[in-house]
Amino acid sequence: MKQIKIAGVKRHTLFSPNHIGNDAAIFSAVTNLLSEAGFIVNLYTEQEFLVNDITEDVVFTMLRNEQAVRKLQQLENGGIIAVNSGYGIENCTRERMTRLLLENNVPHPESLIISTMEEVTTYASGRDVAFCWVKRGDFHAIHREDVTYVRNKENLREVMAEYALRGINRVVINEHLEGDLVKFYGVAGTPFFHWFYPFDKKHSKFGHEEINGKPEGIHFDMGHLKDICDKASEALSVMVYGGDCIIAPDGTIRIIDFNDWPSFAPCREEAAHAIASAIIEKIKK
Repeated sequence: MKQIKIAGVKRHTLFSPNHIGNDAAIFSAVTNLLSEAGFIVNLYTEQEFLVNDITEDVVFTMLRNEQAVRKLQQLENGGIIAVNSGYGIENCTRERMTRLLLENNVPHPESLIISTMEEVTTYASGRDVAFCWVKRGDFHAIHREDVTYVRNKENLREVMAEYALRGINRVVINEHLEGDLVKFYGVAGTPFFHWFYPFDKKHSKFGHEEINGKPEGIHFDMGHLKDICDKASEALSVMVYGGDCIIAPDGTIRIIDFNDWPSFAPCREEAAHAIASAIIEKIKK
């Protein structure tokens, strides 16, 4: 039996804002576990992945570059195994993510998807757009300014104009939810699931966690949260995932962000074993 070759594609540092070391660490941990399991693992940067012929049987990757995602999708169409799927990575861009979560009835804030040239005052429900979050719709957030908290309609117009000047044509507007901010990590098809309060751990990319402030420890059903996350994972076609949710004062859970292959910094060792096991199981199937 031939030894299976795996291509590992690292994430470009541009797409690891304030988490370069953490992203590299989880990628390295999974690489080591796959090598120890007997697979031949060849490593590529996103640029090397773009310019080289990929002949490996499997790709595991944290890539985000749009051209690299397209190439990964082409390889998947040809039968290669990919974790995460290039289609899943693309689905985690903000506009696609929002549409898919809402279409699949994953609990989510009331939202609008609009052009930066439009002026809006209400959601589809008729409620006023007041305290809200404006997020670039075309890609993942790579700068602090790609996600902006807005307190009133005048501020909203200013933010939309600033996005337009930066060449961002479409945005997602999410209502601001009051409650405890919770960050979660998971690997679909495995028992692994981890959550924590990022405010308490001072775990942040851009400091937006300060808006909801110190968590009150509102009681919620962790099993229900995992079920919601697994539903989102399926809707987005993302096996290795992480994200954020808000726990309302009554314990209601709503997903506000969902990402392909995050850093897993607080639970790296356990996560790496779950990811490597999931990749190996996918190969066996």
